[in-house]
Amino acid sequence: MSSPKTPLVPQSRDALTKFKIECAEEIGHLQYIKENNDHYKGDVPAKVNGQEGGPIGGQMVKRMIQMAEGMINE
Repeated sequence: MSSPKTPLVPQSRDALTKFKIECAEEIGHLQYIKENNDHYKGDVPAKVNGQEGGPIGGQMVKRMIQMAEGMINE
């Protein structure tokens, strides 16, 4: 079963978008986020899309794990 596209807390959408932009900026992939690059990408292979956007999601997860570990260690 796939995960839903909407956050569990709909009010968090703006915070998640801001977080995604921060993470993309950290790794130099700011040009690949949808908010900055909203053109049609249906002709782009999945491999290319993954190479562009995948590191952003990876950075988001890495930072979320660091935040959670910080909460546990407090």
